[in-house]
Amino acid sequence: MAIQRVLIADDDALSREFLTEAVRALGFQAESVQNGERALEQLRTRDFDLLLTDLRMPGVNGVELVRTLGRELPDLPVILVTAHGTIETAVEAMRLGAVDFLVKPCTAETIQLVLERIVRQRRMERENEYLRAEVESSAPIFVAESASMTSLLHTVDRVAASKGTVLITGETGTGKERIAHLVHARSSRRDRPFIRVNCAALSEQLLESELFGHERGSFTGAHKRREGRFELADGGTLLLDEIGEISPRLQTKLLRVLEEEEFERVGGTSTLKVDVRVIATTNRDLPREVSEGTFREDLYYRLHVLPIQIAPLRHRVEDIVPLAQSFAEFFAKKSGKPAPTFSEDALQRLQSWTWPGNVRELENTIQRAVILHDDDVIEANQLMFDPIPPVDEKPRFTLVTGKGNYLGSISSKSPLANRPLADLEREAILCTLEATRGNKTEAARRLGVTARTLSNKMRLWRELGLVA
Repeated sequence: MAIQRVLIADDDALSREFLTEAVRALGFQAESVQNGERALEQLRTRDFDLLLTDLRMPGVNGVELVRTLGRELPDLPVILVTAHGTIETAVEAMRLGAVDFLVKPCTAETIQLVLERIVRQRRMERENEYLRAEVESSAPIFVAESASMTSLLHTVDRVAASKGTVLITGETGTGKERIAHLVHARSSRRDRPFIRVNCAALSEQLLESELFGHERGSFTGAHKRREGRFELADGGTLLLDEIGEISPRLQTKLLRVLEEEEFERVGGTSTLKVDVRVIATTNRDLPREVSEGTFREDLYYRLHVLPIQIAPLRHRVEDIVPLAQSFAEFFAKKSGKPAPTFSEDALQRLQSWTWPGNVRELENTIQRAVILHDDDVIEANQLMFDPIPPVDEKPRFTLVTGKGNYLGSISSKSPLANRPLADLEREAILCTLEATRGNKTEAARRLGVTARTLSNKMRLWRELGLVA
């Protein structure tokens, strides 16, 4: 909730007591002062989310409060309480920055309506701060012609219908964030916030503040209280992009939120409850990191409730042309150009490339072609990439054992090239276990790892269905 702490300023003791009790009955924290001077002292030294003030008070009155706060705390919403004969003055105060006013004698129901309206408005303002940049960031296109992507979309429908935590894995550029958007859009939370945070882009301290918020003065530069993204996503969905990048300390805090749905802001003592569905994405091999001790095992299983694996674009060639055509239409429209088509040579060139950058690389390639050329047809030579990866004329590396023994040259034509590292590790372990007839101690010795590490990896792979 964007508003929690309310300050009430009124020189009339009975009115002040009534307003305080009415606000508290609605679930807000409320404190009161008897005049405008005291209200300014409190607001300048403590954090409040809203001021409810009487218009006529000795000394600093409500209008002067609005004018002063407009300079010092422009983001603080102010509600004026006025009698019938001073409504014109209250309207003038709204022109100066007050967000609403109440007419005495006001009822608890009237106070509730005004506060709920401001809560909704503040929540929308906070959400828009984060979502504005997301709306136009990339093409809102999702095309699936291949069997693997068709199956994935069926999985998305089933996952969206539940409330469980989702872990989306796949190589960089495969569209993990767009799948997360799709899960949210097809869920019962579709009309609630969808908030994203890039865990890889922030330092540990900044990421903690982004996730959980902070109180004023909790660290250098924290000049005012700030809601975190868990609060902004309350009732909706929070996307934790690149979850594998977070530190062990933040992994612990995140685990608590997932298990108990509560947390404290940085530097705060009040426990906040939230109803948030978490979707996490990563291009890392989290089971491997669990076995290596760099990612918490309990957090992994808490995230891995509903897994979604996205295949790389090179494994779903049927999607390349439809995606390219959709991107061409989208970027042509943004550039004010007619949508181009592709020549046969261009289509063949698109399908012959391995797309190491996946869908993101394809999107960038088509955007570049549309922007740089005004032709009705995109030709093969207008696609700025080489469809045949260069072959090294001579080896760049040689393989040497830990004892310095030369084993041979490394070639790009090796069957080990261009294969996921996790697959190679799994194959090496399984082959070694086969060679040692299942003796894990001997297999671990040959592989240079501990028997415990080997056992942990095998257990994870069995649970994930990666080994029989």
